[in-house]
Amino acid sequence: MPTGDSPDVGAAVVRIGTSGWSYPGGRGTWNGVFYPARGGTAGGGRGRFDELAYYAERFDTVEVNSTFYHIPPPEMTRSWARRTPAGFEFAVKLHQKFTHPALAAAGLGEEAAVIRQEDIDAFRRAIEPLAAAGKLGPLLAQFPPSFKAAPESRDYLVWLLETFREHPLAVELRHRSWSDEREATSALLAAHDAAWVQIDEPKFRFSVAQDFRPNIATFFYARLHGRNRAAWWDHEASEDRYDYLYSAAELEPIAEAAQAARRLVRRLYLYMNNHFEAKAVANAVMLKARLGLPIPGTWPESFVRRFPEVRGLVAPATSPLLP
Repeated sequence: MPTGDSPDVGAAVVRIGTSGWSYPGGRGTWNGVFYPARGGTAGGGRGRFDELAYYAERFDTVEVNSTFYHIPPPEMTRSWARRTPAGFEFAVKLHQKFTHPALAAAGLGEEAAVIRQEDIDAFRRAIEPLAAAGKLGPLLAQFPPSFKAAPESRDYLVWLLETFREHPLAVELRHRSWSDEREATSALLAAHDAAWVQIDEPKFRFSVAQDFRPNIATFFYARLHGRNRAAWWDHEASEDRYDYLYSAAELEPIAEAAQAARRLVRRLYLYMNNHFEAKAVANAVMLKARLGLPIPGTWPESFVRRFPEVRGLVAPATSPLLP
């Protein structure tokens, strides 16, 4: 249960968006579905279609996953802030070195997994323009399923929470050992005002058990990855695992959990990561409508045709190609 004073019933600021905004290639591209078919670059330069600006006309938040692979230069995040309206928020995933040291070191030697002060400083510099613009939401620490509850793991988690204590932190723990010790895990996170990320994805034998209830009163954070069990572990391309569209019936209990959470927290973040062919966009629209949130902007007919579930929920564009 949340600690501290709860806000007024229904007073939470609710933000719903997708994990990432640029999917220009592959079978699951967003081009020609959510973005105009002539789109395809995220640069926003002269003569280019600005995917981020287009996205931000329709959503007020996005989860940035690219920072897991590469720490962006401040010039890039400053551009993100400039191309989005006031009130927009970026949730930013921590670089893999902070959560997946084995992955960070793959093929590069053990030294690549060592966290140095320069790594911390580089990440802080990367997010500073977003913070300065008032557009930085929570930082996401996504640990691998192999990260189990153990004394050394708890010590490391405390170090990480302390290292980035100036920002709200959402922690994704995926091994069952953390929920087997639910009270201890909740207490550790609550002591640092960190949200325990709630996740929806195909389950494995040692999946963490979750109830979609907030563990702190400050904010609630949930990620929906889809339920494509057949392609989750066995797939030709990594994008295949995210080829899943939640039905309205499947979204209903999630919407009910979000309604309950918004009565207990000050802020609520919910991100759709089933990004194949912009299915995350469609499900985000459906969730926003179910929770009574506004759905601004005009939407291409190609998107409505692809997802008839959103017809009547979004305003159609006058042209199938232009916003």
